[in-house]
Amino acid sequence: MDVRVEDGTQGSAAQQQAQKAPPCALVIFGAGGDLTKRLLMPAIYNLSKAKLLSDKFAIIAVDRTPKPIEAYREYLADGIRSFVSDTASGPATEPFDAQAWDFVASRISHFAGDLTKPDTYARLHQTHEKIAAEHQTGANAVFYLAVGSQLFGTIVEQLGAAGLVQENNGSFRRVIIEKPFGSDLASARALNAQILRVLSESQIYRMDHFLGKETVQNIMVLRFANGIFEPMWNRDHIDHVQISVAETVGVERRARFYEATGALRDMVPNHVFQLLSLIAMGPPNSFAADAVRTEKHKVLEALHPLDVAEVRRNVVRGQYGRGLLNGNPVPAYREEPGVAPDSVTETYVAMQLGIDNWRWAGVPFYLRTGKRMTRRTTEIAIQFKQAPFALFRNTPVDTLTPNVLALQIQPDEGASMQFSAKIPGPEISLGGVRMNFSYKDYFNTEPTTGYETLVYDCMIGDAMLFNRADAVEAGWAVVQPILDLWRNDKTAPLEIYPAGSAGPEAADTLLWRSGRQWRPIT
Repeated sequence: MDVRVEDGTQGSAAQQQAQKAPPCALVIFGAGGDLTKRLLMPAIYNLSKAKLLSDKFAIIAVDRTPKPIEAYREYLADGIRSFVSDTASGPATEPFDAQAWDFVASRISHFAGDLTKPDTYARLHQTHEKIAAEHQTGANAVFYLAVGSQLFGTIVEQLGAAGLVQENNGSFRRVIIEKPFGSDLASARALNAQILRVLSESQIYRMDHFLGKETVQNIMVLRFANGIFEPMWNRDHIDHVQISVAETVGVERRARFYEATGALRDMVPNHVFQLLSLIAMGPPNSFAADAVRTEKHKVLEALHPLDVAEVRRNVVRGQYGRGLLNGNPVPAYREEPGVAPDSVTETYVAMQLGIDNWRWAGVPFYLRTGKRMTRRTTEIAIQFKQAPFALFRNTPVDTLTPNVLALQIQPDEGASMQFSAKIPGPEISLGGVRMNFSYKDYFNTEPTTGYETLVYDCMIGDAMLFNRADAVEAGWAVVQPILDLWRNDKTAPLEIYPAGSAGPEAADTLLWRSGRQWRPIT
């Protein structure tokens, strides 16, 4: 593969081939659900294309309803064909790979049972032994919980009671748990205690699919492999940090879930705090899983705890009203099917947080996430402190362009750097310029769901990109005062913003009052 290097020369680089995962049976609970069809199975297909699955690999698809195996395999294949079509830019340059899919499909078996009944797990134990012998997967198994969070504890306890998570003779038994991991601090602590009675921490892989994004993983490389960034990565040089996670979709068909959850629970203690901790963490002593996760946990522990007055001043709760999105009218949240007409569930939240440690003292972190916004984007923007203006006081220059390093997580992964440059001409006149780096321009990357790396890492036993119990609880501890105020104070404001906008004006005030402003989402 030809790559461009910064001195303008041409170079040739071959992407190092990772080792295949060890023999393993992947047991998917909730195999008939949308997550399995739309995200998980395309990720397995991509791993098959990349030759990263062992020849001794099998899938046991666990669902409540029996399905003929051929019909089920075709149901999954339709999801993968849709993934290939949807992620192609123009005509599909990488058409559906029948050989890669056949490798996976031939290893799928379907298992039906009630996930709350002990008999289901006794039968599953027998099925696993049969499949392991047929496909020579050995005793290794990964159990993927792609089910509602109310079943997490029950499934783990039943797996333990059936002897399905015992590790013997060097084999591994690991459990991947999807979010949401709890609905508040108390429930997260209770769930951790429940599953840790059955599993060791080393067997638990708490999933956050944002951490499978290349740009998210690249944050540590960008910081710690480049001498131009890390020396400036502190309060002496950084003015503030913005993290934006904007979605154009509304509640869709998830009203029952979303009414009980809201934007704060759904996004902030997991996705948003993961991004924040990667940006703010100190350098780990290695890329070993616990070394990295310990540094991330230190950040969450150091987040300034909010009292009632600070929640009122520094947190904005919003909900989308009627509006236009791409020129089309869309209903208000309260008009969506399944939503209460007087609902106060937030579809948008913005907040200002601080980190009480030496590196970040006095640097505000501004976070926002919302639905039905003008554009889908996830971006981290690090704005550096302004250079002294004194040199330009007797020139036509009246302002300096802010220096911003922006990391684009989705939809187009990459980074950009904004700075000032002189406009050609006889006078000193400045213009803002931007250098852009896009992954797709520099590397021959395949479309991914974000789950490929995470599933592969679980199979090989690398937990670096998964959440540890202490970090989960630390994240909930930060948002708990917000949840408490919104639950107990019926006068807490709910700002209505038009669908298709950048959010409520009250969120702009968070930054305006200190002379700052949000980066435009448009």
